[in-house]
Amino acid sequence: MKQGTALSCSNRGGISIRRRLTVKAHSEPSLVMPSKELVLPTPKYCESIHQTRRRPTSTVEIGNVRVGSEHPIALQTMTTTDTRDVAATVEQVKRCADAGADMVRITVQGRKEAEACMAIREQLFKDRYDTPLVADIHFQPAVAMMVAEAFEKIRINPGNFADGAKKFEEINYDDPAQFEAEKEKIRELFAPLVEKCKSLNRAMRIGTNHGSLSARILSFYGDTPRGMVESAFEFADICRDMDYHNFLFSMKASNPLVMVQAYRLLAEEMYAKDWKYPLHLGVTEAGEGEDGRMKSAIGIGALLMDGLGDTIRVSLTEDPEFEMDPCRRMANLGKAADLEKWGVQEFEEHRDTHLFTRRVGASPAQNDGDKYDYSQLLHRDGSVFSVVNVSELAKPEALYQKLGCKLAVGMPFKDIATSDTIIMYDLPSQDDAEACKALRRLQEVGVNVLAPAESLRENPLEGAVPIMQLKVASDMFKTSGKVDSANGHFAVFVDGTETDEQIASLGAMKPDVALLRIAPGVSRVHASRRVFEVLQQNNVEVPIIHHITFPDGTDRDEIIISSGAQVGALMVDGKGDGLVIDCATEDVEFVRNTSFGLLQGCRMRNIKTEYVSCPSCGRTLFDLQEVTEQIREKTGHLPGVSIAVMGCIVNGPGEMADADFGYVGGAPGKIDLYVGKEVVRRGIDMEGAPDQLIELIKENGRWQDPPTDDDEESEPAPAAASSV
Repeated sequence: MKQGTALSCSNRGGISIRRRLTVKAHSEPSLVMPSKELVLPTPKYCESIHQTRRRPTSTVEIGNVRVGSEHPIALQTMTTTDTRDVAATVEQVKRCADAGADMVRITVQGRKEAEACMAIREQLFKDRYDTPLVADIHFQPAVAMMVAEAFEKIRINPGNFADGAKKFEEINYDDPAQFEAEKEKIRELFAPLVEKCKSLNRAMRIGTNHGSLSARILSFYGDTPRGMVESAFEFADICRDMDYHNFLFSMKASNPLVMVQAYRLLAEEMYAKDWKYPLHLGVTEAGEGEDGRMKSAIGIGALLMDGLGDTIRVSLTEDPEFEMDPCRRMANLGKAADLEKWGVQEFEEHRDTHLFTRRVGASPAQNDGDKYDYSQLLHRDGSVFSVVNVSELAKPEALYQKLGCKLAVGMPFKDIATSDTIIMYDLPSQDDAEACKALRRLQEVGVNVLAPAESLRENPLEGAVPIMQLKVASDMFKTSGKVDSANGHFAVFVDGTETDEQIASLGAMKPDVALLRIAPGVSRVHASRRVFEVLQQNNVEVPIIHHITFPDGTDRDEIIISSGAQVGALMVDGKGDGLVIDCATEDVEFVRNTSFGLLQGCRMRNIKTEYVSCPSCGRTLFDLQEVTEQIREKTGHLPGVSIAVMGCIVNGPGEMADADFGYVGGAPGKIDLYVGKEVVRRGIDMEGAPDQLIELIKENGRWQDPPTDDDEESEPAPAAASSV
């Protein structure tokens, strides 16, 4: 198999584990070329790689809620009110509980907030709301001790519970014993809280965040999933030493790939230690709207498909009660996969869950005499195919726009977010000259057409690529040594029920592309893993496009969450060259945008600005929803640029590990601007901060002017590179 470049699992520079290294925690991503070496079986990080089986865990008691594998997946969210405003916080907790939250987290940043928590808990009980409350603690061990008197659960962040404010200093540990000795300081600060939680039967979450690892962990392990896991284990070891076990773990990151790898590594290590603590799942700072839901679905969904996860939170830059619907949808998906035992027959798999390596399929070959450019069937960074109906050809300009084309005097041209290829299950009659012309114009600018072979026999379309079932193509090839196609190009549907021999035959047949359209009733994730395993073992380089189909009338949020979870579960392992989402009753533009959102969420193809936006809490120093929208309006046209919008310093430089630029609340009415994790402008008045952010982007050479309406009718820009 032809491999692409591989990124370290942390998306950072090369990191070695379990020995002293000098590491720059904020270094630029480095490329790691895959070496020729023995490929080992997939490590044990879940109950089964060929079937969804929930990982057996202990039960954690959180007030009247039980969390663990013997109980339903618990749903939770977090308030956005000022904790000191008791009445507002109580009302928001009640709205969240009414929307289905099993527990609600509240930020507790100081003594005044801790005192308010007593009143909040008391008032909720008076109002007959016994929903467990979770105290979110950063930096303040003494405050954690206070609020443990009132709340049923304490969340601590190992990255700042004992280390205080973030300085991101590099520490040289020439003697590993020095690193170990510093654990005693953690024990001194943490042990009293453990003892209190144990005596009051309070629960605890040891919640590591990718962006807020302590300086000592960063210096020893780097900005890696391994560092996240080891950071949590330092605190867990103290709990276990004190015979306290009413706790669970989380490994959150804003990058779904890092998040998934961290949770898998955590689970793998717990299997090795025979630990059975539950897992709280979440993608931190996911953002808002479709993007926030998609990123959460990719990260949370991928883990649920492996039976990992006992409680979940979908972090959105929206009012907290609105998090409950996507949260419930994901929990229901995980529940169905477990109860119905989604899976396939057992097979041996060799997948490296520690290092992200993207499988890149071979570019389609261009034959002598080809009228169209078939290399543009696919895009090197990930492809989007769109399903088009014959009726949509009646209004070609509207269709071109839905496909993401630029228009110049009514003619389509490829743009940065244009569908790479269209699929037509039915074709227009050759007598329909206008419809055929509309398709020809797309083909001429590199938007290729795929259609079932039987449809092409009935209504031939010059240059179209015929699709047939792999089983049919395999039998044809076995009989005649070739696959019939008028232009020498063809594609196949793979449904996951084929034999290993039929899948391996793709290597000899060499179709332009294979569409992984899993048969009804077959588990998409597990059947696809088997297909990729057979391809890997037989060095087959055919590009693979995930083809996921939804029934007519499927809800849009369901499309986002199901595609994110089931296709994303494969993309986070680098398995797939793109996707097509097929829902006959859905708008082409929505489906295209959703497809590009999935690719961007999987860190494949960036077609717009990436936002790392915290979900807001009582620490937030400005209206996050309003400010995020203002910034999005001004900067949403910068593909490849990542901007973090953080409400306070806690969710500031520590939590925006992947961002190029940061917009962070520094004080009431004041904003600090960052480049990476370095603050470059402090105390800016909020009114002028968005404009200064734009100036900063320009100074760093990352700005481009937004397109204007005039651009639509002017000479089109060159199409983005489109070959694999």
